[in-house]
Amino acid sequence: MKKNNAKHTIAMSGSTGFVGSNLNRSFEKNKWSIVLLGRNDFKSGVDQLAEKMKDADIIVNLAGAPVIRRWTEEYKKIMYESRINISKGLVRACSKLDKKPKLLISASAVGYYASGGPHTEKKHRKDRGFLGHMAQDWEREALEAEKIGIRTIIFRFGIVLGRGGGALQQMITSFKLGLGGTIGDGSQPFSWIHMNDLTHVYEAAIEDDTYRGIYNLTSPNSTTNKGLTEALGKALGRPTLLRIPKFVLRMRYGEGAEMLSSGQEVVPERLLEKGFRFKFTEIQHALNDCVV
Repeated sequence: MKKNNAKHTIAMSGSTGFVGSNLNRSFEKNKWSIVLLGRNDFKSGVDQLAEKMKDADIIVNLAGAPVIRRWTEEYKKIMYESRINISKGLVRACSKLDKKPKLLISASAVGYYASGGPHTEKKHRKDRGFLGHMAQDWEREALEAEKIGIRTIIFRFGIVLGRGGGALQQMITSFKLGLGGTIGDGSQPFSWIHMNDLTHVYEAAIEDDTYRGIYNLTSPNSTTNKGLTEALGKALGRPTLLRIPKFVLRMRYGEGAEMLSSGQEVVPERLLEKGFRFKFTEIQHALNDCVV
């Protein structure tokens, strides 16, 4: 709801998703005004989108079709276009405004990086597959905002852990039934962040104008698929003896199975250099909080 005396007015795409709904609640607690940008706003043309955004001093871009789905060529196109076209539309709309927003924060993902690691913002290898190219193009479109004088931040998300949604919610049912297990040998890295820390990073970036550029939004301590499995089993008090063969994932997710059977070890080096203090740095602590 718009409030004329709000310290910030934030226009947000992807507000109905798991991360967006949590950020929305966090911003409202700060008494910041929220302008929700839905699909129809992006279909109505750049001029009408700009009109809706005209009072915003901050743009938060979270839009993008889910990646944990069966990948067909048609669905890969949907994933790609939902990210690139909306990012492009936001920047074009900003360019139309006489009074431009001060800040654009756009989401990206650790799929930007090649499997393995460790990767930091400054020292890394890029993924050469579909996810990597999508993340690179996604970021490139958002960074166009810098050319029109808008402070721009890209957050490369690890897997976001929180209550009531996201990847964790998809896992819990099978684990509660005692059907949880590692994928393959479980050695693949798993980079994650607790929703509490994610929302606090956003708040810090909004309030501190020295934040700009690329940041890894991950816990300082990544784990492995096996470490995640054992920690979730312990949090739920359930066994985790099963092993899920990779071919089973390929049958369900197609090409998208590669995202689940590989992983990246990603270090939030720039956040640590900023002095950001994570509340959740260990996977067991994070999962205990999410499932209790």
